[in-house]
Amino acid sequence: MNNGADDITLILSDINMPKMDGLTLLQKLQEIDNPALKTVIVSAYGDMENIRTAMNRGAFDFVTKPIDFNDLHLTIEKGLKEITGIREALEDRKKYIAVQSDLSTAYRIQQKILPQNFPAFPNRDEFSIYAEMHPAKDVGGDFYDFFLIDDNHLGFVIGDVSGKGISAAIYMAVSRTMIKGIASQILDPAACLSKVNSMLIPESDINTFVTVFYGVLDIKNGIISYCNGGHNLPYRVKNNNTVSQVENTSGLLLGKLEPIEFETKQIQFTPGDRIVLYTDGVTEAMNEMEKMYDEERLVKYLENHCPENIDKLVKGIIVDVLKFMGKGSQTDDITLLSLEYCGVE
Repeated sequence: MNNGADDITLILSDINMPKMDGLTLLQKLQEIDNPALKTVIVSAYGDMENIRTAMNRGAFDFVTKPIDFNDLHLTIEKGLKEITGIREALEDRKKYIAVQSDLSTAYRIQQKILPQNFPAFPNRDEFSIYAEMHPAKDVGGDFYDFFLIDDNHLGFVIGDVSGKGISAAIYMAVSRTMIKGIASQILDPAACLSKVNSMLIPESDINTFVTVFYGVLDIKNGIISYCNGGHNLPYRVKNNNTVSQVENTSGLLLGKLEPIEFETKQIQFTPGDRIVLYTDGVTEAMNEMEKMYDEERLVKYLENHCPENIDKLVKGIIVDVLKFMGKGSQTDDITLLSLEYCGVE
């Protein structure tokens, strides 16, 4: 055993003692509830009734008199090995609980960072927007955001950070904050992403980057200006229920290379038109047969559910993806954002 009462790990006790017998000692030790504290009982040869009682009260092992010191040495060695394993397991459990606590805190922070209240702009009738993210782990690397740049322009963005876990969540928060901050100063999407890319490079390590699709809706005339930074291209759902993929722009993922030539393109929306943004966690979701959900299935769902409200549409896609996965594991974050232009009266 070690020095100090708190450091005792192994007790060697005779059943017969003058003030407190060994069986009573075992009962008292059970009250301490320390799985890393073990007791070896010494008893007279043949005293099986007391030995049985001692084992029922938590004794680790026993030796009989006259003591065979080789047997005692092996018993103590076995006990210390058991104690070492228990202590390591307890330490691992403490670390696991600490990590889980950190992840739980990070998840709550992440959920607060992303807009959660809908309708997001209850006093604005010119547009409607809805988004959801379902992380594959406790915290994810996907993000979405939307914000009024001024009274006539709405910014909206979806992104996917490489990797998962806390590091991806931190990089996600940094990317989102930068985009929102620069968007308030630079209206053009390509110029905005170019500036954000330059700012992200010093924050990135060799394996870290982010793909982004960023758009700005001119609320007065329904024109969406957008720039794609290596992300999955969104789908436009027109008010006549036709679905088509948005045209790509020049530009690559953010946080790795500089300079990159980003490009802004425009789409003219009419009242009732929608745009559906998503991350690859949707189309690359796999079922137990390792078959992907893919773009074709997403387009078919959009075609079959065009008339639905955008919140119901987004929720429905997520449910459809999860049903498709079945018993398959979710290995990536599932994130969607949908914007509908309602027009100006």
